[in-house]
Amino acid sequence: MARPGPGRAGSARRGLGERRPPTWEISDSDAEGPAGVETPARGRDPAEERRPAAEALRRLRPGQAVRRLAVLVDPAVLEDAGADTLMEALHALGCEPRAEPQRPARSLRWSRESPDPCPRGVPPEVWAEDEPHVLLLLEPEEFVRGVLQLTQVRGPTCPVPWVTPESPARPHLAVIGLDAYLWSQKPSAQETQQPEHPAVTRAEVAVGWPEVEEALVRLQLWANVDVLLVASWQELSQHVCAFTKALAQRPFKQARESGAFPFCTSGRWAAGEQVARDGTGLRRAWWRQVRQFNRVSPAVADAIVSAFPSPRLLQQAYMACGTEQERLGLLADLPVKTGKGVPPRRVGPDLSRRVCLFLTTTDPDLLLDLGS
Repeated sequence: MARPGPGRAGSARRGLGERRPPTWEISDSDAEGPAGVETPARGRDPAEERRPAAEALRRLRPGQAVRRLAVLVDPAVLEDAGADTLMEALHALGCEPRAEPQRPARSLRWSRESPDPCPRGVPPEVWAEDEPHVLLLLEPEEFVRGVLQLTQVRGPTCPVPWVTPESPARPHLAVIGLDAYLWSQKPSAQETQQPEHPAVTRAEVAVGWPEVEEALVRLQLWANVDVLLVASWQELSQHVCAFTKALAQRPFKQARESGAFPFCTSGRWAAGEQVARDGTGLRRAWWRQVRQFNRVSPAVADAIVSAFPSPRLLQQAYMACGTEQERLGLLADLPVKTGKGVPPRRVGPDLSRRVCLFLTTTDPDLLLDLGS
């Protein structure tokens, strides 16, 4: 049997007198760990955390969202010869027009395809499948009968045609060719003198543009119903496409405005100016405030801040002026340095007037920039 060497015996003797701190050896097998024991999870990569939000935002982009929007068209609308213009315009827009029976008849609705699952960080109401809007197409004759009913019966209790109180959708009306119809129904001078059907003639004469405008006001005030009067299917198609674009852009705007203070932008430009307790930075903050006026260059802001290093000094100068005209033109003649070899120009009366009104007026609704 081999005898233990001196080194090994020495280490054993040291172990009797003092304990050595425990040590661990890292090997490939240690990475897996014993069965049934979970290894601690690593922190998620920030890029991986931002990826779902970026994907949700990409789906909400108007160019992507319009493809997820379907226009449901009642088959009765397609029976009209001009309906092909509407369908071609919707196909060119990129949305999906589908022929499905609607209530009421001759109407259009909008439906949005909801993603599954809904992206995190986006309010659920943004992905609402059914839009609360319906566009009802009316023939001129039908609209004229409704105008007679609205104008003959007085009072807010008058039932509004084409509107059912139990319907949750907000109705919009569209009439094609109403102007041409009213002109065609206008009786001639001979028919006015010798009417064969006095009752029918009186009913036709009773409806003109004054009555139509009165009915439009009543529809807007009583039932919050918008009426679109167009001359052709081309105009109707343009309106439907514009309305579809607006519905496609709404989820993106709602998601962007759902955060706190959506009007604040990120980045160095919106970080503001740091001001120390001893006042360091106030002059720079005053310079940036002057720069916020429309059509103010850095050179113009330098000229104003050099002459009046703080807004308080400028207010004191306004108080020392004797007349209103003197106050409005206090900054007009300040020279502005534009570069070497170039004669200096002035601040000008327009900016002088705007700065004066900004610091002296007490009217919160006053419009400072007349050129905006």
